[in-house]
Amino acid sequence: MTEGAREAMIQLEKLSRIYPVGDTEVHALENITLAISAGEYISLMGPSGSGKSTLLNMLGLLDRPTQGIYRLEGRDTQGLDELERARLRRERIGFVFQAFHLLPRLTAFENAALPMMLAGTPAGKRRALVTEALAAVGLSDRAHHLPNQLSGGQRQRVAIARAIVMRPALLLADEPTGNLDSRSGSEVIQLLETLNQSGITLIIVTHDPDIGSRAQRRIVLHDGRIVEDRVA
Repeated sequence: MTEGAREAMIQLEKLSRIYPVGDTEVHALENITLAISAGEYISLMGPSGSGKSTLLNMLGLLDRPTQGIYRLEGRDTQGLDELERARLRRERIGFVFQAFHLLPRLTAFENAALPMMLAGTPAGKRRALVTEALAAVGLSDRAHHLPNQLSGGQRQRVAIARAIVMRPALLLADEPTGNLDSRSGSEVIQLLETLNQSGITLIIVTHDPDIGSRAQRRIVLHDGRIVEDRVA
């Protein structure tokens, strides 16, 4: 990352997350200081228990730090109430998980439309944006299929359409190929990279070194600390 080359999106300053476990404390994240620019493509790597998913949850406003500062697009998130955090998640952040989390009785179109329905987006605008999102992931011809009528790769594409339908600035993917065969996994990664090339900031948690090495920047965690931060 070149300093000043792009607008700063994420700034973490001495961020820690501590969980009480019985009479002890588990330091899931410890003293993380990190800056991420808009449009970057980053892989988060490290062994199980290193803090990767905890950090992703912090970035996605799904959890709060015990200590430290998290600024998103220049805004300090620590003082935000739950409604404000939910609005930021809905409007600025998209999530893709290892499990697809699709509702089985809804079609691909209806699953992708869920964030807009929750946001109260008018039906006409909703139809146009969902159609656009499904086209972006190559599923225009599967819009009216139920999840059990789709392959694993197609289900993950629906999940990605749902994640981008609100046109977020930040896309967080937690082991997005974990439930896929190698061919489908490769297609999903290429799709995520295409979205990054369109301007979305992309952060992927992965155990796969081949996927991790594709990112422009690789951040490795161990025991809740950053032990490597390298630009390709």
